Amino acid sequence: GASMRETQLLTDELLAQFVTITANAYPGIKLLTDEEKERTRDRMAQLQKGDEVHYYGLVEDDVLLGGMRFHDYRMKLRSAMTLVGGLGGVAVDLAHKKQKVARDMVQFFLQHYRERGACLTALYPFRPDFYRRMGFGYGSKMSQYRVSPASLPAHGDRMAVSFLTDADKAGLNACYGRFLAQTNGLMEKQTYALDGMFKSQTLKLVGYKSAGELQGYISFDFKMREEGNFLWQDIIIHELVYENRTALAALLAFLHTQADQVDRIVFNTQDDNLHFLFGDPRNDSNHIIPSVWHESNTQGIGIMYRVIDVPRLFAVLADHNFNGQSCRFTLSLADSLLPENGGEYGVLCVNGRITLTAPQPDDVVVSMDIAEFSSLITGAIGFNELYQFNLADISDVNLLETINQLFWTAQKPLCLTSF
Repeated sequence: GASMRETQLLTDELLAQFVTITANAYPGIKLLTDEEKERTRDRMAQLQKGDEVHYYGLVEDDVLLGGMRFHDYRMKLRSAMTLVGGLGGVAVDLAHKKQKVARDMVQFFLQHYRERGACLTALYPFRPDFYRRMGFGYGSKMSQYRVSPASLPAHGDRMAVSFLTDADKAGLNACYGRFLAQTNGLMEKQTYALDGMFKSQTLKLVGYKSAGELQGYISFDFKMREEGNFLWQDIIIHELVYENRTALAALLAFLHTQADQVDRIVFNTQDDNLHFLFGDPRNDSNHIIPSVWHESNTQGIGIMYRVIDVPRLFAVLADHNFNGQSCRFTLSLADSLLPENGGEYGVLCVNGRITLTAPQPDDVVVSMDIAEFSSLITGAIGFNELYQFNLADISDVNLLETINQLFWTAQKPLCLTSF
């Protein structure tokens, strides 16, 4: 008879199949030997015993066609904390490409988190165009700056900076939590990821302490510039977290002192203004953009967000102040993958507080695709820009500036979590 496809939680047996599919889909991970595959499967099974990470896959006639990893994250969305579903590790069996396996799995992922009461999901795309068609919108870009240590300010108190040990784990998590509370978009650290920072053989952790309290830290590793030349290396910074300017200055002073054995400090950051800190903002590419623009950083697109439940979203943001605006309009959202999420919503905003109502026939209509709305609500882009790019529309331009102000955020969304 006709074969049935179904998506299910992966058992230990299916996890073994998933490891093989992953090894073929991502050769760069280098899962070659049976021992490595076995170890990876055991690690996945162990991770799945907790309540933060689960593996699901699409099964047809007892054969796994593809698999994926779900993360239950708590994210700071503007001023509210909310459950966000993170999707990672999407891999499709090489023999089943072009059979809509990935599409079916993503659809299951979105439904799963809708039923769980989440209003938002996130992922790092293998192909941004594929996920944008499925309603995911871009978050903030990631910049990579490569500066010489001598270019960093040295005035901070580097004597207050020291290497961190297991005893600092709770302090680091608390420091990250206070940084999260000051910013937009960060996700709370999952237990295994926090443990991994301290267990890693290669990752170094240094922190700034004031009166015994950790108030900033850097996680980094060394990268050889050339095989065999052990004196020529870069520091690659993965996380730079600071609660205040004193902590930042101290951490930069620590990095400044590495000049004797480090060629470049590589900052991976979503901060577009970091070059203001550097004595010489140029990277080492010697690349000039016509006419005279010195390359200071390279940028990449990564994290994407997707709203999956609009009423739930505005319930989560019920206490959020949308910049004191007062107006009403109909929000018209196109969502081809989740039609029950799209449609028309009456939005009443009084002194910055939004409640959803029935759309009124004489409302000004604000319309866009769910992908662009997801970027707008997280703060990755403003409404006016979407309008200028013809990615959003408004039936009465007299309300354009009000809508632009309403959705404006002081901070673009940050994300320091990879998954």
